[in-house]
Amino acid sequence: MSADVAAALALTLFAIGVVATFGVRTWVHRRRTGSSGYSGFSGIAGSAGWWGGLLFVAALVLAAVGLILAVVGIVPPASGIWAWVRWAGLVVSVVGFLGVLAAQSGMGASWRIGVNRSERTDLVTDGLFGYVRNPMFTAMSTALAGLSALAPTPLTITAVLCLVTAVQLQVRAVEEPYLLATHGQAYAAYTARVGRFIPNIGRSITTR
Repeated sequence: MSADVAAALALTLFAIGVVATFGVRTWVHRRRTGSSGYSGFSGIAGSAGWWGGLLFVAALVLAAVGLILAVVGIVPPASGIWAWVRWAGLVVSVVGFLGVLAAQSGMGASWRIGVNRSERTDLVTDGLFGYVRNPMFTAMSTALAGLSALAPTPLTITAVLCLVTAVQLQVRAVEEPYLLATHGQAYAAYTARVGRFIPNIGRSITTR
């Protein structure tokens, strides 16, 4: 697979992934629940949650711009990449996007973008959530890492770093405190047995 073909394929997958995981999912959720599920950035300006939201948007923008510039040849992908790396990136990105869709589906009516502290949604602990507490973020990071392997440029690599940082901030500073306050002992027990992003890694050491 040539660098040009890989970049074009990465951009196509990214566009399909964004439309499917954000656009189509939002539409389906609104049809089923009457709500878009979008809660916006969490926290005041400068807070960890606010930075998480900002970095999340930055990751999407950097990935899109990076892939477009790679396709048109303004910032071409790094040369000398082994062909198997690109093929591996293709497989990883597809698996990642499918994982995002599966995690979104598994959340059902509890699916949200962001956190609305006035809401109480059901705690989902089965399916993919029985292996990791944040499968959607794990799959999303996996997909973007795969795209970056398909078309490695400074922008696409930076996008991965932004997304990983955003996810860490959102989960640790926003979602976990919210879920603990909302679901109490049930969530504490869940965190004690299930890893944060990777199975068995990032479990809490207490169930208080």
